[in-house]
This record gives sequence, structure tokens and C-alpha cells, in this order.
Amino acid sequence: MSNPPYPEINSKRLWRRHLDMAKIGGTPGGGVHRLALSDEDIEAHLLLAEWAGVHGFSTDLDSIGNMFIRRAGSDPSLPPVASGSHTDTQPLGGRFDGITGVLAAFEALETIHEAGIETRHALETIVWNNEEGSRFIPACMGSAVYAGGEEVSDMLAREDRNGVTMGSCVGALKKALPQAGSRELGAPIASFIETHIEQGIELETNGNTIGAVTGMQGYRRFEVHVIGEDAHSGTTPRARRKDAFAAASDMTRALRELLWDEEDEIRYTVGRFEVLPGGISVVPGRVNFYIDLRYHDAGKLDALGDRIPEICRAHAGPCEVEINEFIRQAPMAFPESMIAGVEQAAARHGFPHQRIYSYAGHDARHAARLCPAGMIFIPCWRGISHNESERAEPDDIAAAAQIVTDMLIDQAV
Repeated sequence: MSNPPYPEINSKRLWRRHLDMAKIGGTPGGGVHRLALSDEDIEAHLLLAEWAGVHGFSTDLDSIGNMFIRRAGSDPSLPPVASGSHTDTQPLGGRFDGITGVLAAFEALETIHEAGIETRHALETIVWNNEEGSRFIPACMGSAVYAGGEEVSDMLAREDRNGVTMGSCVGALKKALPQAGSRELGAPIASFIETHIEQGIELETNGNTIGAVTGMQGYRRFEVHVIGEDAHSGTTPRARRKDAFAAASDMTRALRELLWDEEDEIRYTVGRFEVLPGGISVVPGRVNFYIDLRYHDAGKLDALGDRIPEICRAHAGPCEVEINEFIRQAPMAFPESMIAGVEQAAARHGFPHQRIYSYAGHDARHAARLCPAGMIFIPCWRGISHNESERAEPDDIAAAAQIVTDMLIDQAV
């Protein structure tokens, strides 16, 4: 596949490790259910640490639960050159989202180490905590805290639906890895490259193996609480009802009309909708729902997002409504040097490639606050992701890992 000074990765080992990881939290439907710092996610961390120990790589944890696997460089004064992603999944998620980026990074470290290549910079595989945000809000928590975008004390106090705090889960991870060292939040990184499945169909449609990611669209997320009044469904006429479900339904319909564009570029999703108290014969007294709004233009994203509270209040009817925006990220661009690095490595090995824009959020967004960062996309079958049917091909995964290997060598020697 390649000539020195770029050693060839072990594609069979890389695929085997994907299969090993897929067993941790594996589902009957062929997917993975491995929520952030659940028992299954901690088991995945332990397996990575075990593999790291075979080569004498060190393992560190920071105060928000990010994990750093390090191959030392010859100059300890230099910051590490890093790659990685996340091990957590969505509920009933797939076998490749996140973990492919972690395993591609680890394969790069192993390949470079086994080839006996000395680097001035240390090389690191980073496992960012709670990227998905499916157990703890917000998503990309670990990378955001590390980069200074969120306060660690606030994030450690966040609770899942069962009242379990992130802080207690980080404590469980540290207890499971007593040999791990400590990493300071915001410690310098020289560069960061993340491999990820595209989660769209552009690469597959174009017949390309590699996408050199140019940037990410922005997003805003809101939680909306509609407060009405529980009432008997048989004895309460419409005129006396404070039906939180009816009001919330009116809000979401009105927002859909506002955010409907002929170009199909605005991304508006209500991904969680909770009706309380949930009795069949009870008029709902409360609804909680969550809005995810994404767009590639900062000005239009600002304008559309600013309309959401107004629309919700206008359709509250007899109910009260509380609206809180809990995430706001502007569109961003990766530096040309990182985009070109992906393209050059792809061309070197003959991998069909193109430039591509990311319509999903990733940890590399936050890493870019600290250092030059970039991303590599590979195709996933029919663009399906956050789904048990998610699929990526071994050859595509291997191609991405080869590019990571090349880039780490280029940036670390």
C-alpha cells in the first residue's frame, strides 16, 4: 500500500478490533448500545488501555473523563500530535460511529511504533467523553470542556435520566483505571485529526473513499417546557383545558413551517418529546421537548434560531412555556493545511477522494480551538447512522487509518 517512510497499517488487526469493540454493548439487531461512561463504555476504555499496555503506551485521564493514550516522543517539551474520536454510542446505535476514529488513531500509533519510527512529538490517541450527548447533555461534552468551551464543574454536575451525575461516572472510570495518570484540561496539542463515517451519502454516491472535511455547519439546541394542568379527560371540556400536548403540537407545527426551505438545507429536528403524566385518561399537564436546529450560514442560523422563542410563546394558548437555549455553535472551517494534508496522503496511496462539508457535529470542532484540526470522512452504507444498521467497509476504514498514520508521521517527526 505504501513505501517508507510511511509504513503500511495492519488492516486485518484494525478490522478485528472493530469486531471486538462491537461486542461491548452489542445488540441483537447488530448494533451497539454503549452510552457514555456506562459499564459498557468503561469496558471499552479498559480494552483500549489493555492494548496500549502491550506496547508500553501510557494512559491518562482528565477531570471530565477524556482518555489519552500516549506514545512518547524524543522531545518531551513538545505538545503531542493527536488523533481520535469517541467510544460512546446513541441508544441502539451503530458499530462505527466514533469508534472508527479511535481505532484508526490507535492503529496509527501501533504501526508507527512497530516500524521503529522515532518522532520528536509524542503521538496520542484521544477518546473524548460523551460525544453523543444521548446520556448527558450537552453533546461533545469532553472536548468542549477540554477546549474551554464549557465549565468542568457545571458538566460534572449534569445528571442522566436516572439522576446519576457525570461526576460519579468519571469517578467510576478512574476507579476502573487506577494505573492511569492525570492530564490537565487544556494541555497543549500540536494538531488533531479525526476519522469518522460521513453519516451522509455524498462519498458513496460519488464513488469516493476519502472525504477531506472543510468545515462544519453551526447548530443551536433548545429545551422547551410547556406547563399546563393535569385534568380528567372525560369530564374536562375543551374550553377549560390547559392541554400541554395540544400547545406543544401547535408550536412544533409552526416551527416546521418557519424552518421549511425549498433547498432542503435547514435541519430542524424535535428528537425528544415527553408527555406527562402519561396517563391515557389524563389531559397532559406538561410536555418537554428538545429542538435541534442546524445551518451552514451563521447569519441565517442566528436569525432563524432567534425566532424560536417567539413562535413557541405565540402558540402556547392557555399554557405557560419556558425556553432555554443550551447549545450554540457557529459554523466553522478547518485550516487549509489540514485539508491539504488529507488530500496529499489520499493521493499518495491512490485513494479516490474529494473535499466535503460536515453537516453533523464532531469533537474536532472543539479541538480546533486549541490547535490545527481536521477530519477524514469515509462512506457509510446509504448514509445510515445512529442506527443498528450502520455499516462501513473494512477497506475504507483501512484507507482512513493509513492517512492518519501518514499525517501523524508528517507532523510529529
